[in-house]
Amino acid sequence: MRNKAIVSGVWSFVEPAYLTPTWVHFDNRSGIPACRTGGYPLLRNGSRGIYVLVLQDALNTLGYRTGGLDGIFGPATTNAVRAYQSYKRLGVDGIVGCNTWTALMNDVVGKGRTSTTID
Repeated sequence: MRNKAIVSGVWSFVEPAYLTPTWVHFDNRSGIPACRTGGYPLLRNGSRGIYVLVLQDALNTLGYRTGGLDGIFGPATTNAVRAYQSYKRLGVDGIVGCNTWTALMNDVVGKGRTSTTID
């Protein structure tokens, strides 16, 4: 899992283990924000990076399989996003914008550790 992330170039900095979450990187918030107020960036097929890992981890935690945690928004992640959007009755476009991020983060908060949690 981690080796694939390193190969994809998403791990630029890992914080000390005493911080929560332990896998968070140096956050430069590159890309177009999904919401007018800022926050996570807009993601779509072809996106790469730490926010794709955040997305993949959240989707996997909720039971939507992304084909692994590699930081690459490919076909499996697109299918997982579409399935989640359909379940939540959001616009099913496979793009993670403001409404999808908001719903996803609200649903995943409090779920605790799962077999897919990045640690």
